[in-house]
Amino acid sequence: MTIALWCVLIAGLMPIIVAGLSKARGNYDNADPRRSMLETEGMQRRLYDAHNNCFEAFPLFAAGVIMAEIYETPGSTIDALAVAFVVLRVLYVAAYAKDRANARSILWTAALFCTIAIFTSPAWS
Repeated sequence: MTIALWCVLIAGLMPIIVAGLSKARGNYDNADPRRSMLETEGMQRRLYDAHNNCFEAFPLFAAGVIMAEIYETPGSTIDALAVAFVVLRVLYVAAYAKDRANARSILWTAALFCTIAIFTSPAWS
């Protein structure tokens, strides 16, 4: 299994991990989790929002890696971009949690560029 495919697994688990961090930071009602999370504030709410964004970023990234693997794009290229994506997404969550909006936006954009590069890699590699 390639490093890029391991990165897909890590990126797929990120929403679950970030949700756990969010729930551990305050009032959480397991009987009505969505409502209780929407009523939170501060870092807990920002982590919940980052959790949702992890779900949003995952499909295109996963599809890009799978497509690059199918078209046999050189592994080192895809592996490097996939690792960069995961690192940028972890930093994005940290910036979101610490309420660093500008850094968060820059990290989000950089991770998106990694995804686009992975997705289009069969055309340029």
